[in-house]
Amino acid sequence: MPNIRRLCVYCGSSGAVDARYREAATELGARLAAAGIGLVYGGGRVGLMGLLADAALAGGGEVVGIIPSRLRDAELAHRGATELVVVESMHERKRLMAEKADAFAILPGGIGTLDEMFEAVSWKQLGLHDKPILLADIGGYWGPLRTLLDDIVTKGFARPEARELLRVVPTIPALMAALEWKLPPARDRPQP
Repeated sequence: MPNIRRLCVYCGSSGAVDARYREAATELGARLAAAGIGLVYGGGRVGLMGLLADAALAGGGEVVGIIPSRLRDAELAHRGATELVVVESMHERKRLMAEKADAFAILPGGIGTLDEMFEAVSWKQLGLHDKPILLADIGGYWGPLRTLLDDIVTKGFARPEARELLRVVPTIPALMAALEWKLPPARDRPQP
């Protein structure tokens, strides 16, 4: 997997969720470390974000957390991250996360996760980047979202090609296999 050096992962900050979502976050962190792929994430120490980072760190992986000062000041930052970047705004956080990663993965999450995912997808649709975006549909979590996205296309609010902006994978092993996609040379890739 030489082309994917860092993966940006969007996921929930809640820990009060089904065990399979927590297990998926832990598995992804461990697999990224084992594959030598750095993790770029929201910098939190709680919920799926914390489990993901803890597993990557336990496996000797690189973990780059990017967190707004407001969340750091609320003591939600992961102090053990390899690098913790503190920014002023959510917009700056999303921009920097996108810049530091070669691909995106979306695990189960809530409103913030959806915000981050839609921004990455929108930027890809606009040609601001051409990085792979992987939607990890753990236990069918994203089924309603997938139905909505299909409906948006069916009703003419997006072209059928919009379905190709992200790739749905059912498991963490499938996500890791999908990371074997080849990226175009950096000079040919648009930047967000």
